[in-house]
Amino acid sequence: MRSFLGGLFGAALIGSMLLSSGPSNAGDDFKVEEGYVSLFNGKDLAGWKYGKETDLTGKTETADKRFRVEGGLIIAEEGKGIKDLYTVKNFDKEFNVKIQFRAALKADSGVYVRGPQLQVRDFIRRGEMKQLKLFKNDDWNELDITVKNGIVTTNVNGKAVTEKDTLELNVTGGQPTAKLNGKPVEVSKIEVSVGAVAKCLCNGEFMENMKIPLKSAQGIGLQAETGKFEFRRIRIKEAS
Repeated sequence: MRSFLGGLFGAALIGSMLLSSGPSNAGDDFKVEEGYVSLFNGKDLAGWKYGKETDLTGKTETADKRFRVEGGLIIAEEGKGIKDLYTVKNFDKEFNVKIQFRAALKADSGVYVRGPQLQVRDFIRRGEMKQLKLFKNDDWNELDITVKNGIVTTNVNGKAVTEKDTLELNVTGGQPTAKLNGKPVEVSKIEVSVGAVAKCLCNGEFMENMKIPLKSAQGIGLQAETGKFEFRRIRIKEAS
């Protein structure tokens, strides 16, 4: 009987150890989803760069203290000018990145995707992004950004043509003419390009489709601007 109980206790202990293992980047029991890789280890700024500080491994703050690691979080503080913290690695494949953030009162920050910036703010108390009905003040919100490459976009007079629009182009006698939703437009005002688009959600609610480059030396970036911002659970899943 003693041997049987000892075996049971040992199995339970091993099971407990297995369940408690697994990556967490938030200083809690959060487990990164299958297929995702954490971009923040919850302990230091390994894998990130900041201006001339190209290797932050083992460091818990930038030299100017605008970014620091505390309690399993990356904290961006207000200071002189706008400062940006970037991943060392760039991401040119299609990917999905998820980031949780918590904003102080009327704070202003951002997340960079291959260079272009997604504005990330204390939206509701700033009177912005009013469509975000699930946004939580003084609490954690989650960005969900999906990047697709090879997307064809068309602009007429600087405005994107959407799925609801009908663009007609005809050539008669070598002369092109165009109509948008039945109304004539100048052909010279039509721009067609192939690039990448980042579909940005906050707590599952649509924010914007952001045009980004197909390739960039800049990966994922966090901005320190106005007020205090906290980031955690930063993870990415790249296409194979």
